[in-house]
Amino acid sequence: MIVDDSSVARAVLSRMISAYDDFEIVALAGSAGEALDALRTVRVDVILLDVEMPGASGLEALPEIVRMGQGARVLIVSSMAEDGAETTVRALALGAADTLPKPGIGNFAGRFSAVLADRLRRIGRAEREPAPAAAAPGRINLRAMPEGPLGCVALAASTGGLHALFEFLGPLPKRIGAPILVTQHLPAIFMSHFARQLTNASGRKARVVEAGDLLADDVIHVAPGHAHLCIERARGGIRVRLDSGRVASGCLPSADPMLATVAETFGAAGVGVMLSGMGRDGLAGSRCLVERGGAMLAQDRGSAAVWGMPRMVAEAGLASAVLPPAELARRVAERASWK
Repeated sequence: MIVDDSSVARAVLSRMISAYDDFEIVALAGSAGEALDALRTVRVDVILLDVEMPGASGLEALPEIVRMGQGARVLIVSSMAEDGAETTVRALALGAADTLPKPGIGNFAGRFSAVLADRLRRIGRAEREPAPAAAAPGRINLRAMPEGPLGCVALAASTGGLHALFEFLGPLPKRIGAPILVTQHLPAIFMSHFARQLTNASGRKARVVEAGDLLADDVIHVAPGHAHLCIERARGGIRVRLDSGRVASGCLPSADPMLATVAETFGAAGVGVMLSGMGRDGLAGSRCLVERGGAMLAQDRGSAAVWGMPRMVAEAGLASAVLPPAELARRVAERASWK
């Protein structure tokens, strides 16, 4: 599906894509609202989405488009989608699979067609999460919230995670007396800008970690895009260890190594928070944390753009709470006040 308010852009993109036998255009939309209406009746693998449109912008509508797309991948095609641009980082963290700068209308010919086709092939077909009407969530059994001082908070997020992280970090008290770790599925090139966004949204320092960094209380430590954020006890305190080894989920960075090493290092004092995302990343690490006496919290279905990662944790019986991000922050604040 192509979503662009310019009829010229829609026509040119359609001609480009239709020139390749392995693609089929199934819907065109001139606004985000039209796209959402179309997704009620058609299934698509990839949605080409412009950012600047009348009414709701592409970014404003992106979480709902991801939700309604039921696994469809979103490719942002926009003149604002340059590498490292704020729009690009926001789009990826809100659920876009990739971004591609749009050349001027007069320059749509030539190499852009081949680049677009290559991006579409790399994105691939949709990975379908069960539709809400087709599969009710399984029975959820909540665990008791462990008692005792708070040692570390580890946040994991993927598709739709940026909004969820903001909703969690905003109401979290400025001082909780524990380091905060974040693994968000984003390419390495965007991580420094992502950290700045977390700083602006939370009012606390956020930094992309490097190997050997010492964990600091009330600072957000962000996994780099090329490695898993792991921690270990070392001389002088608890330090960052980076690992780029392959994990079962295939994600890099992955939440599993982060949560597993939080379990090893903090045990019952560790708290993990699983936010919006597709797939199973973080499930194995969550199990490690709970087995060591720590707690897992999961975002609820109603507030998550994609209830995949948190659903796995909730339905596995590993969660002590399944709530919107702001309510999960309140639970963490309660642990932080424990003396």
